[in-house]
Amino acid sequence: MLRLYLSPGSSSMAAHIALHEVGAAFETVQLSFDRKETQTPEFLAINPAGKVPTLLVDGRPLTEVAGILFYLARRFPEARLLPEGAEEQAHVVSWMSFCASSVHPARRLGTEHAVAVYRIVEEKLGGREWCVGAYSIADIHLFRLFWRFRNSLGQPAGTFPALEAHYDRMMARAAVQRTIEAEKAMGYELPA
Repeated sequence: MLRLYLSPGSSSMAAHIALHEVGAAFETVQLSFDRKETQTPEFLAINPAGKVPTLLVDGRPLTEVAGILFYLARRFPEARLLPEGAEEQAHVVSWMSFCASSVHPARRLGTEHAVAVYRIVEEKLGGREWCVGAYSIADIHLFRLFWRFRNSLGQPAGTFPALEAHYDRMMARAAVQRTIEAEKAMGYELPA
C-alpha cells in the first residue's frame, strides 16, 4: 500500500500528480504547516527531516520529490514516465536535479534571481513540448515549481513562451486536474 503525506500545493503536489499518472492505489495524509503537523513526534518518527512529500511504501518511508518520482516511474513502467535509454534517463535525472538545486530555491533568493533561473529553464526547454523528448517525471517536477511561483515572478505574459506552453500542456492533463481539484478541496496552506 502507498500512503502519501502531503500539504496541498507544496512540493508534495508533484508526487500526488505522479500517483494519479501511474494509476496506483494510494491514500493521502494531509499535514498542516500552520499547525506544525510536519514537526510532530509521530511524523518525525516517519521522516526525521519533517518534510513533505513522504511516501510510505508498504510502511517504509521514501522522501524527496526526485526520489519519489523516480520510484513511481520505475515501479509503474506502463505509465511511461521514464524513457528507456540510459542517456535519456540521465537527462531526466539532470532536469530533476536542476529543478531541486536551482529552480526550487530561486524565489528565496529574490525575484531577479528567480527570473534569471526561469530564463535558463526557457533556454533548456528550447521550444520542446516536454523536458526530455516524451512526457516524463521531469515535466511533473518542473510544472509544480512553475505552478507555485509563476504569479510571484511579476513578468508579463509571453516572457517565458516555452515554459508557459509547457504549463498549459500540463494543466490539460487529467492527473494534474485531479490533483489540483483534490488539493484545492483540502485547502492550501502554502508557506511564504
